[in-house]
Amino acid sequence: MIPLKDNIPSRSFPFVTVLIIFVNALAWFYEVSLGPYMDDLIFVLGVTPAQLFHLGLGSQLFVMTTAMFLHGSWTHFLGNMLYLWIFGDNVEDRMGKLRFLLFYLVTGYIATLAHVFSDPASTSPLIGASGAIAGVLGGYFILYPYARVLTLIPIFIFIQIIHIPAFYFLGFWFLLQILNQTFSIQGAQSVAFLAHIGGFAAGALLVKMFQKNRY
Repeated sequence: MIPLKDNIPSRSFPFVTVLIIFVNALAWFYEVSLGPYMDDLIFVLGVTPAQLFHLGLGSQLFVMTTAMFLHGSWTHFLGNMLYLWIFGDNVEDRMGKLRFLLFYLVTGYIATLAHVFSDPASTSPLIGASGAIAGVLGGYFILYPYARVLTLIPIFIFIQIIHIPAFYFLGFWFLLQILNQTFSIQGAQSVAFLAHIGGFAAGALLVKMFQKNRY
């Protein structure tokens, strides 16, 4: 399922959402410009579970932050930015700019730690905004369960476009992450499904703490 848009208009310009997308885009185009040296950047600025807790706290926070703005492919980058664009603006509306930025980072850190604790000996670097964006999805799931998401569903050679309540769309997305994590082979998966699960759960649990008192 590919989300195209939701039916909740933004009440104000989503400055932080746009800023995060812009910074991710700058980082991605810089990665692409490196050519074969992209992997070197990923190993330096990504989160390697086996190394993370050998770093000082400042360095831990630094790499957990930089890793959120790196991606491994065009589909990785574009897919993440699509989800952030569709769901981020409304969550930002309910929190305000600074609170939304903090929410994004905090849920991203929790998502990263969920992955690290699941495979602490891994030497494969973790990168991507997926964990933080999963936090945004978890927040949206709580705040806008009855919003409708215009969704593209490819079925073999056919394409269907329908409106799906956010509760079902995001609930199904979360279920897929659990199923993929459950049935994937440890160490063989290229997607950090547990980071998605941890980020979504953190977003759903913490969203009310970050919501503005009056809306």
